[in-house]
Amino acid sequence: MPPSPKPQLSGVLADRVFGWLARGAALLTLALLVAILLSLVVGAWPAISKYGLSFLTRSVWDPVQEDFGGLVMIYGTLVTSVIALLIAVPVSFGIALFLTELSPAWFKRPLGTAIELLAAVPSIVYGMWGLMVFGPILATYVQQPLQKLFHGVPYLGALVSGPPVGIGILSAGIILAIMVIPFIASVMRDVFEVTPPMLKESAYALGSTTWEVVWSVVLPYTKSGVVGGIMLGLGRALGETMAVTFVIGNMNQLDSLSLFEAANSITSALANEFAEAGPGLHQASLIYLGLVLFFITFVVLSLSKLLLARLKKNEGSLA
Repeated sequence: MPPSPKPQLSGVLADRVFGWLARGAALLTLALLVAILLSLVVGAWPAISKYGLSFLTRSVWDPVQEDFGGLVMIYGTLVTSVIALLIAVPVSFGIALFLTELSPAWFKRPLGTAIELLAAVPSIVYGMWGLMVFGPILATYVQQPLQKLFHGVPYLGALVSGPPVGIGILSAGIILAIMVIPFIASVMRDVFEVTPPMLKESAYALGSTTWEVVWSVVLPYTKSGVVGGIMLGLGRALGETMAVTFVIGNMNQLDSLSLFEAANSITSALANEFAEAGPGLHQASLIYLGLVLFFITFVVLSLSKLLLARLKKNEGSLA
């Protein structure tokens, strides 16, 4: 006699349970986001009530006199992230292009694995390497020759001024670029590979070069994924802490806009000062910086969503 089947939930009930669980997970995530935002606002309220939005434009940061402003940290965060993207996006595009279109078959897997392994390196290791190895190389072979070349040249001379110690905004931006390249390159490679081979083969059959195929076929087909990968890298750069703390110099100044001058960022300021900040305006100002970073990330992600929506809306339209 065959064993009787075990009682199971009906399909309708199972679907309802699955729907409740999925809805609960989404609501839980939203609740956590709102809770984080509220906790930041509550913690930063003393600084918000005293400075208001002027906190964003004040460059002074004096814990002794309890006078605070976040402009220096905001400037350092944005500039280092922009430098990182300016370096990482072209390099990542070249890596993805080589892996999908030019690399021999036997070389694709080991090279792709090696690039992805860069993402597994702890950020503190990047910071130590940047401080002890990359910084002196940058100072000796880049900053000093540029200072000699642009000595006395208006504006350009100011951009490379500063003591040749190898730490500052440019050093932090380059280290961030190295850290985000694996993320952007991996996303670009994956989206390039989903392009239908028939489209590329048709373009090659019409006499197109590799660059023409990539520019006219692959990129239009995968533009949403490419933008998403770039935004992923930007979010990684904005939130990086330890590597930036090692190489940016942690100096609150805006007297010089040189790329080689020591500066500060929101994350490095939080890492250096939060543990020692007592309850009061100092701690509230640091939390205010965290709230500002939260909104910067939110604005970046919102703009990326709008851009992706616009790209999707224009798909199929005539150029």
